[in-house]
Amino acid sequence: MRILTRLLFAVFLPHVSLAQLQELNPVTQKPSLYDSVVKIEVATQSPDYRTPWNSGRFQGGTGTGFLIGPNQILTNAHVVSNARRVLITQRGSSQKHVARVKHIAHDCDLALVELQYFGPFEDLQHMELGGMPSLESRVSAIGYPVGGERLSVTQGVVSRIDFSSYSHSRADSHLVIQIDAAINPGNSGGPVIQDGKVIGVAFQGNNQADNVGYIIPTPVVNRFLKDIEDGSYDHYMDLGITPFPLFNPAMRSAVKMTESAKGVLVANVVPEGPADGLLERGDILLSIDDNPIDSAGNIRIGTEFVDMNEIVERKFAGDKVTFQLMRDGKEMTQEITLKAFPYSRIYSIRYEEKPRYTFFAGLVFQPLDLNLFASFSFENQRLRQLFTDYVSEGLFRKHEDIVVLTRVENDRLTTHMDKFRGLVVEQVNGEKIKNLRQLHECLNQENPPEFYEIRFSGAAVPLIIPSAEVASAQARISAKVGITKPSQLD
Repeated sequence: MRILTRLLFAVFLPHVSLAQLQELNPVTQKPSLYDSVVKIEVATQSPDYRTPWNSGRFQGGTGTGFLIGPNQILTNAHVVSNARRVLITQRGSSQKHVARVKHIAHDCDLALVELQYFGPFEDLQHMELGGMPSLESRVSAIGYPVGGERLSVTQGVVSRIDFSSYSHSRADSHLVIQIDAAINPGNSGGPVIQDGKVIGVAFQGNNQADNVGYIIPTPVVNRFLKDIEDGSYDHYMDLGITPFPLFNPAMRSAVKMTESAKGVLVANVVPEGPADGLLERGDILLSIDDNPIDSAGNIRIGTEFVDMNEIVERKFAGDKVTFQLMRDGKEMTQEITLKAFPYSRIYSIRYEEKPRYTFFAGLVFQPLDLNLFASFSFENQRLRQLFTDYVSEGLFRKHEDIVVLTRVENDRLTTHMDKFRGLVVEQVNGEKIKNLRQLHECLNQENPPEFYEIRFSGAAVPLIIPSAEVASAQARISAKVGITKPSQLD
């Protein structure tokens, strides 16, 4: 009978697909866990820091997300960064549903997406978050990797639990789970399952190793979800210290540590950071919130050794951290109140932001950050040192922005000014420059001086521009280069 039915369909419906056959003979099925995993298609627009007045380039990409609550789809931040359009496709369907990014956390590479109309997804299961998996246990990574339209399931074994870098921001490190299964493009944002529960979110691979993938574990996910409960994301806190491992016998002897003693040395305390005035260079940290610190700066949580910063990772602004420490041979206790430290963002890639700049008579000035550094690859040693020391030496107190001359457009007014490109602005007509807005105001005065004298760090002579020629040069060069907006200060 089955053979006859197939033959009849072959005769009368020679061009009908499997999906069309299912529509002709629908079978009511309860949605499975796999149905809660969706494909995400994103159109992005990335800013161009080399020509900051342009709108940037458009690109497209795909990723994975999964339902964790009513109209709550969890995915990676890097899947939906700089998004101009987000479309969600349900398993087994060709219909694309419009969505938007509701919350995004670039420092831990997580985002929450919501649909414009949730109706078609109401009957799907909400995937439940589980705990931390044990080493050598098996997990399944679910997603939509490139190279196919259907859902993919890959199994692997948990091979490492570590505190490691997150490539999306290029500056942050958090708890990660390593598995012996590749995380390919398109897999990003998908759930990793064990015993029917989500134990992590797939987020990055390793180009230097085969079949190695990394997962954002549930402690990081839970912190993100708790942070956004008030309607906004407030970022991770940081102690503002640089720890240094104490393995070297000579160094241990110099700081009066016994052979069996454990602890980590404070090599630097960031000015105006949470620990400023409470911890000092040379302090030996013995424990954090009653968790003993070993000589590598690790503590034990459960059955795993992790970086002591994992304690700070799970806290928020206003929470306290207690250190037991040794200073000048005496033990003492210090309580630190955590707070945000926005200046450290100079070392993170920025998203969803327009590049700041000001254009003046053929010269383009921009504030230094990692986006700008990556775009221009500056070689000036003074600039590179300012960038390196910006937080650790407290240079932000002098330079709210490190303002750099990034472009010198070709014009008769700018002849022989190329040598100033890539230098940091120090003064304009004797006024020390602290940020981009101040520079813009100095160069756009209502009653300008006869000459604008711009001095740069490390340059023996200033750059001189006659104010009488600025207006004509501005109009001439703007028309030639295509600059319709002379500045973007915020």
